[in-house]
Amino acid sequence: MIADVKKNAEAKMQRSLEALKTDLGKVRTGRAHTGLLDHVTVDYYGSPTPVNQVANLSLADARTITVMPFEKKMAGAIEKAIRDSDLGLNPATVGDVIRVPMPALTEERRKDLTKVVRSEAEGARVAVRNIRRDANEQLKKGIKDKLISEDEERRAQDDIQKLTDKYIAEIDKALAAKETDLMAV
Repeated sequence: MIADVKKNAEAKMQRSLEALKTDLGKVRTGRAHTGLLDHVTVDYYGSPTPVNQVANLSLADARTITVMPFEKKMAGAIEKAIRDSDLGLNPATVGDVIRVPMPALTEERRKDLTKVVRSEAEGARVAVRNIRRDANEQLKKGIKDKLISEDEERRAQDDIQKLTDKYIAEIDKALAAKETDLMAV
């Protein structure tokens, strides 16, 4: 039982770390890439739908993303969704093509993005701590059901705490790498 709890907790912590790395990859560092628009959703016939499912995304050059809606009448909704997103982008529609230029990152924008990145990392830390709490509750339930002894539970809690410390250090390392990437001019 203890091995299952530890293995399950570690797998969940690993998934939290991977999710953080994916989210950090979406934060732009001055260059355009289509992944920036992955989390932008458009109201498509009443249901929120990712932009990449209602339009073709491509790069016109290193600083411009082009969005070609599959349906011409969706252009206005896509443009509005991109503008209203937290990315700070200002799309422009030319015919049925939406151009999304990447503005140069100012010092102020870099600091704003650093705040966003720090909040993402804090969310990942909270997720890891919640996984630790759930694992510890499972161990306490094991004592209550007389499946494990108190000594085994204490040792298992120490192991889970070591896992938690390891993954929080990994989160901090990923955060530091992204911050230096953002602040590099």
